[in-house]
Amino acid sequence: MLRPMRITILGSMALALLAAGCGNDDKEGGGANGKTPDSPQLADELMVLCGSSFRAPMENLAKQFEDETGTKVLLSFGGSEDHLPNVEKKSAGDLYVSHTPYMQKTEKAGSLLRQVEVGFLAPVLVTTKGNPKKLKQFEDLATEGLRLVLPDPNYSTCGEMVAALLEKKGIKEAVAANVGNAMVRHHSMVGNQIQLGSRDAGIMWNGVANEFKDKIDVIPLPYEYETEIHVAVMGLSYTKEKPTVEAFLDFVEKHGPAVFAEYGYVK
Repeated sequence: MLRPMRITILGSMALALLAAGCGNDDKEGGGANGKTPDSPQLADELMVLCGSSFRAPMENLAKQFEDETGTKVLLSFGGSEDHLPNVEKKSAGDLYVSHTPYMQKTEKAGSLLRQVEVGFLAPVLVTTKGNPKKLKQFEDLATEGLRLVLPDPNYSTCGEMVAALLEKKGIKEAVAANVGNAMVRHHSMVGNQIQLGSRDAGIMWNGVANEFKDKIDVIPLPYEYETEIHVAVMGLSYTKEKPTVEAFLDFVEKHGPAVFAEYGYVK
């Protein structure tokens, strides 16, 4: 008569141990990507269409988010103007990192879920190390014989801003003579030409200039441009991973401004 009772007791003990084990798993692991059972399930990866000017801070934020959540953030770099058609057609990407006026164009296309502003883009005057030409003001760009490299206004918002200020100050033709054919599409090309000594000075975005800070000099100038250029991380309305996009935007809202400031995106 004792054998059935013994089996029942042992069975109850096994069930109790199993239940305890399951409880510990929930407490320690919590579920996919370290989330509790009540938290939204995060996607395995997100695709971010990222303006090439924002490579360094976005690589930093992407790694932090992946380490914290387990979600892989894939960064597709290119010009903001190159990414825009995909955003307008709603054909690619979960997020888009760009600046004024592409933020407004994204909203106009009905592709904006929400955005988080993280910093500013500002044109800065850069020279070869030590500033041997002793440049002190914007008007010095018209100095005869100065070898300049500038962003092309046909491809660059920075280039448009510089061209407008040159026109306003009446030195556009003199500066054009110093530029010659050194009108470039990408800001990194400005930095490369100056650090190699093939050009004396140029203008580029502040954040990109920060990447060359050990090899070129940034000359402080007053901000004379008529517009402010804001940088934003935008969630795209057509994403299939809205909970994960929202989680990433919350993360960027908390950490993004400090990271972008660290990389020089300040006005």
